[in-house]
Amino acid sequence: MASQPQPILPISNPNQSTLESQTSPIATPAFRQFITRLSDSARLAFSQRRAWSELIDRSAFSRPDSITEAASRIRKNLTYFRINYLTLLASVLALSLLTNPISLIVLLGLLAAWVFLYLFRPSESPLVVFGRSFTERETLGVLVVSTVVVVFLTSVGSLLISAVMVGLGIICAHGAFRVPEDLFLDEQEQSGTGLLSFISGAANSAVVAAAPIVATRV
Repeated sequence: MASQPQPILPISNPNQSTLESQTSPIATPAFRQFITRLSDSARLAFSQRRAWSELIDRSAFSRPDSITEAASRIRKNLTYFRINYLTLLASVLALSLLTNPISLIVLLGLLAAWVFLYLFRPSESPLVVFGRSFTERETLGVLVVSTVVVVFLTSVGSLLISAVMVGLGIICAHGAFRVPEDLFLDEQEQSGTGLLSFISGAANSAVVAAAPIVATRV
């Protein structure tokens, strides 16, 4: 009686499994990647700030002779102290929000809603609230309407506008009375256009960091 052939057992290739594990991409949470990019951009920006002793040097303050000279001083000081001025503006905003905890809670809640209900929520899983399912378009519409109501139709918007105006007033007053003759700019710094260029650059960095995440939802 002929013996039955033995079944062939599958042989795994350890080199192939190792290669697959090396070539497989490492899944990184989108939220962590977004925060890492923003923190890196902020760290790079704040590394370029000027010494605060230069900002508050008493011997460098004098009254401008004309509005034209004051405008010229403001323009030069904005280019040189742009990081410090942005820090000062952010401090005024933070202080205003801390003195109004209700507005701070509302803004934090609005930011959390955008982050966790739209930006970093999986697009394949619908949002369900009180047993009702919301589509992506409905969720985005609710968030946009909520943002408009909070910013423009409540006291939060007036608080933010007031804080920004106070911060800009302090910056313009300092820039007008700070004599910039002792400030020396590099060629790369002179090519930048001051505080507004830095704000636009920071905004662009945030857009670049969030672009891959938003693109997956479109």
